Amino acid sequence: MEGHMDDQRRRAADWFRELQQRITQAFEALEDRGPEDAAAGRFTVNPTERGEGGGGGLMAVMRGGRVFEKVGVNWSEVHGTLSPKAQSAMAARGVPGMETDPRFWASGISLVAHMQNPHAPAVHMNTRMFWTPGAWWFGGGSDLNPCIEYPEDTAHFHDTLRAACMPHGADYYARFKAWADEYFYIPHRGRARGVGGIFYDDLNSGDWEADFAFTRAVGEAFLPAFLPLAEKRMAQTWSEADREAQLIHRGLYAEYNLVYDRGTKFGLETGHNPDAVLMSLPPLAKWP
Repeated sequence: MEGHMDDQRRRAADWFRELQQRITQAFEALEDRGPEDAAAGRFTVNPTERGEGGGGGLMAVMRGGRVFEKVGVNWSEVHGTLSPKAQSAMAARGVPGMETDPRFWASGISLVAHMQNPHAPAVHMNTRMFWTPGAWWFGGGSDLNPCIEYPEDTAHFHDTLRAACMPHGADYYARFKAWADEYFYIPHRGRARGVGGIFYDDLNSGDWEADFAFTRAVGEAFLPAFLPLAEKRMAQTWSEADREAQLIHRGLYAEYNLVYDRGTKFGLETGHNPDAVLMSLPPLAKWP
């Protein structure tokens, strides 16, 4: 059984890696079409290692481009033994066998983009697979984080995600949108960090192929959901007040990722490269 899962894990990791390549290529192509007041940005790709554990990944980061002020598109494939704290967290989530066999394997892609133009929305996307000897599951999602909201942009983003979800479960979009609304909420601010999207975790329907197909659909939907918005807003005129609003909104984003984000906590607790884990943080931010 574990040998069969080895093949499935390989397929998942390879697909996440392929998606990383496709997204970085699309973002560099957008840079070429961006306002010509600066050089088109390009990704720097560096390997990462998981400290004393096993595996690592590829961290692709672009800074100071025409369109993207900072964007990271990271791929990882890691394995090892969960720490006692991580074991307890997994056991609390209902993962069986943690006390007797705390091995794990995980792979995924994580993306966060912070834009030059305040009218262009920041965005996050993540898809991943997690395995332990007692269980496996998929998770991920995508959410839009504009500092200046345009209702038509929000509608396009959600409509694209809804269309991606529908073939895989009639209730998926509604369920996972509600989950995103809850997950991407900042209790100490009493507000969401953006305009939502979808979020899911612990997805194991018992049909690995179906769950992998859905996870691929979420990843495939990202570029159609986001690229048209970035392209539409990248050359829009903006003011210093708009920039101020953007920097303050980034402070909100940073607070969420450092205090609440589950992926940030897991990455740091399992010894992954901290620069890769904290790639999501904006290059500049302000607090009122």
